[in-house]
Amino acid sequence: MTEYLVFKLYGPMAAWGDIAVGEYRPSFAHPSKSAVIGLLAAALGIRRDEEERQRSLAESCSFAVRVDAMGTLLRDYHTVQVPSAKKGVTHYTRQSELLAEKVNTILSTRDYRCDAAYTVVLRLREGAPYDAQMLAEKLSKPNFHLYLGRKSCPLALPLQPKVVQAANFKEAFDEVSFEKDDLLRLLLSSQVGIYWENEDESGYESEHIVTRRDEPISRKRWQFSERHENYTGVRKEG
Repeated sequence: MTEYLVFKLYGPMAAWGDIAVGEYRPSFAHPSKSAVIGLLAAALGIRRDEEERQRSLAESCSFAVRVDAMGTLLRDYHTVQVPSAKKGVTHYTRQSELLAEKVNTILSTRDYRCDAAYTVVLRLREGAPYDAQMLAEKLSKPNFHLYLGRKSCPLALPLQPKVVQAANFKEAFDEVSFEKDDLLRLLLSSQVGIYWENEDESGYESEHIVTRRDEPISRKRWQFSERHENYTGVRKEG
């Protein structure tokens, strides 16, 4: 048996980054690995420029996510004014940017998931720098603010982190139970989707495999590598 960390994710808006080209910033329908690692890093107090600690955390765990409520898609249209790049000039405040000699308008479109709910199960590999209990404690009392993919997407309910003993991801999902709360009104679908890494450790039979570019490589350079994610649909009991 292995220790698994289980916690809930819910907010009025969430954004799970996908490959972004040009002015369009899409969102996947369920959390990316980079978003989950970023959430854990913020809870632990690991800063964005601490690349070695970020990489160590990413390499030390694998995770599964259950989509309890898919939510709805929100597409937001943005216009942002920014100054032209000029050699030797650095703008340290927004006021400084707007007072620049020339200001350009950038158009962008960003996707969000509204009223989506997820359950995340995390398995730490042998030799991981943090154990499941420590991560649970930090998620309950994080060092930095936690958000769902973007800073404009705060949490709306407690994460309720729990540590359970299980043989695989499926047992971890089945073992844990959460207190009743307003989240239950969102969980209306009769079937949920399960996504996970490492097929041999899941307890599920994979229906298909999705390729995502969300394995963190460098936070400074905003680089990610491809990762394979298994999927299956599970019918809810009751």
